Order: sequence, then structure tokens, then C-alpha cells
Amino acid sequence: MTGMRKRLERQDVIRRVVRRERVRTQRDLVEHLREQGFVCTQATVSRDITEMGLRKLPEGVYVLAEDLHLQRMISELVASVVQADTMLIVKASPGTAPGVAAALDDAGLEEVLGSIAGDDTILIITRSAADAAAVADTIQKYRGRP
Repeated sequence: MTGMRKRLERQDVIRRVVRRERVRTQRDLVEHLREQGFVCTQATVSRDITEMGLRKLPEGVYVLAEDLHLQRMISELVASVVQADTMLIVKASPGTAPGVAAALDDAGLEEVLGSIAGDDTILIITRSAADAAAVADTIQKYRGRP
């Protein structure tokens, strides 16, 4: 039971790290896990990557399989994202904001309390400015921006 709990906790951390950071290699992921208090080998991380279904984007960064649809929507339709304290304003192509907002909602990002979409603008509400920054970083990552 302890081993399974440790694996699930490690995979939760991997999920958060992959969404927030630009993880390019298994070694990067091992380092991020070490910073979070997990001591594991690259082989362990490789098994986690396979089990979790992580994929690499053409830019060479890992993405969660369940976020591929979100990544595609953002990379093709989102023009900009601006943070205002605990809120984000996301500009999208005309007529596409509802679809992008639905993809964001479906991704179940833990930092997002909710979103409202108009024709080409999405308002995202988060719990804190740090959560808003994390979501903005995720959106920028999926846009292919640093």
C-alpha cells in the first residue's frame, strides 16, 4: 500500500510539474521530483511517463495525454493571455472562445475556479495570483511561447 501511495503522490507531482513547467527530458523530471522531496531514478520516471500516457509536443516538451486537446485548441486559437491579479483575460480567434473555454474546463486545472467566455475573450478566475500565473504559464507553454 505504501508503494502504491508513493507512486500516486509522485504521479500527482508529475502532473502538476508537466502542466506548469517546460519539461523536456526525463532527467529534468527527476530533478523536479527531487525538489519536491521524491528520490527516484530515471527508470522510475520512465515507467511513470508510460503509465500516465505523457506525450512530447513537436517543441520537445512533455504534455499530459488528457491535455492534448487543450494544447491543440490553445496553440491554434489563442492569441494572447494577460494576468490581472487572480484573473486571466485570454484572447482567441473570433467565435472560438466558447470552445477554448470548454477545453480549459474539461482539463480540470486545479487552479481554475471557473471561466466565462464571450465570442473572442475568456475570463478565467483563480484562487490566487500565483494560481493565475501558473495557468498563464500553462497557456503560454501550450501556445509554444516561453
